[in-house]
Amino acid sequence: MAFGKLSLGKSDEDNEDMAEINIIPLVDVMLVLLIIFMVTAPLSIGGIKVELPHSKARGGLVDEDRIVLSINSKGDFYIDKTRIADDSLPERFKEIFRNREKKELFIRADRGVAYGKVVDAMSAAKVAGVLKMGMLTQAPPTTALK
Repeated sequence: MAFGKLSLGKSDEDNEDMAEINIIPLVDVMLVLLIIFMVTAPLSIGGIKVELPHSKARGGLVDEDRIVLSINSKGDFYIDKTRIADDSLPERFKEIFRNREKKELFIRADRGVAYGKVVDAMSAAKVAGVLKMGMLTQAPPTTALK
């Protein structure tokens, strides 16, 4: 930044104040923050260790304003990294979806979890008024070409 009088061989009466704001440091800081958010945003959907099953089908994008239920290999339920007891799952779903416009639930279930646990979660969501449910999977591992 430069503030002050600029004299280029002129008299003091002809000089004007030079007032410029240098925005280059601001732009640099904003670009660094943008990069940090771009790197950390995909990591925010995880949190609970879940080995997702593989699927060849391509799914749609998941909104940021989503509710994701994670079920780990032990059969524990988590909503946004918060452990939910089995018996309080229906009440918790009712609280969450009572005033939500989009009644969608995404389920991240470990491939080793019992099928009954997933059905219990889907049943509790349906009773709470969830209209759409989706299962989150991962793409199959690519095989090397021979």
